[in-house]
Amino acid sequence: MVTGRRQRFVHGQVAWMLGTILVLAALDALSLSVFFVCSLIGLLVVIELTAPFDVTPRWRARLRWVILAGLVGFAYVVVRRIVEILPSGVF
Repeated sequence: MVTGRRQRFVHGQVAWMLGTILVLAALDALSLSVFFVCSLIGLLVVIELTAPFDVTPRWRARLRWVILAGLVGFAYVVVRRIVEILPSGVF
C-alpha cells in the first residue's frame, strides 16, 4: 500500500520533471544531459521538502542508492562537458 508521503514524493518528482521539460522546451534548450541534471536537482529538492522529522521509512533509506547513481551520472556529464571544452591537444 502506498503511503501518503510516498505518493506526495512521487507526485512532486513527476511535477518537477514535467515542469523541467516544459521550461527547457520553451527555452529551446532541451537536451538529455541538461534534463538529467535538472531532474537530479529536483530529486534532491523533493527529498528534502518531503523528509519526515522523526522516523525514516525503509523506502526513503533506499533513495540513498538512487542519489548515488545520480551523482555518478552527474560526474560523467561534467567530465564529458569539460573534455568538450578543452582544446584537442590536452588529452
